[in-house]
Amino acid sequence: MIPNFAPATPLRSAAAHPYIRGKLHRGKAVTVSLFTFVDLYSKGLTTLDHLLTKGAAFAAEKGVSETEMLGWRLIDDMNPLSFQAIVVINFSKQWPARAAGLPVPENIAEDQDLAGYKAEIARAKAFLAELKPAQFTGRDEAPVTFDLGVMEPTLPAAQWLTGFSTTNFYFHLSIAYAILRNRGVPLGKVDLFAGGL
Repeated sequence: MIPNFAPATPLRSAAAHPYIRGKLHRGKAVTVSLFTFVDLYSKGLTTLDHLLTKGAAFAAEKGVSETEMLGWRLIDDMNPLSFQAIVVINFSKQWPARAAGLPVPENIAEDQDLAGYKAEIARAKAFLAELKPAQFTGRDEAPVTFDLGVMEPTLPAAQWLTGFSTTNFYFHLSIAYAILRNRGVPLGKVDLFAGGL
């Protein structure tokens, strides 16, 4: 017997969800290119900013300093919230730059306060806003060599950006969410879509 997967109650319209921004497009093919990831990373940066803002408001309400909040960890042997923010910000700029064959932006400073990280998010978004589709055209197979510490592989730019970089970007963004949620910050899945779909 084939199970019935129809929902017991009608699903809400997608437009009713708070993270749907702009007009929904149905029936149109979505073209994906390396440049597509620029917008993806920009939205992720907006989400990071949103998470830090909600975390700071919660911390203030509980009498916790921003410095202490940035030091929160999910578990003792994992890196703190500040580290998660640093990786998200660095990857959002550096990997699109590598994929496009551009000079790679420097790592951001690690000893910043909350305002400093939020300013770095704004700078990263401004950097991404300057990138153009033409800079990524024909770059999918361009060889990129990167030192991972234990090895230094050369892979196509598309493989680095879509696999390595994006996986790391969302891992650290998710861990930032998990750290804050674990401390009691009132977050839900919708907060991961603060930048829109």
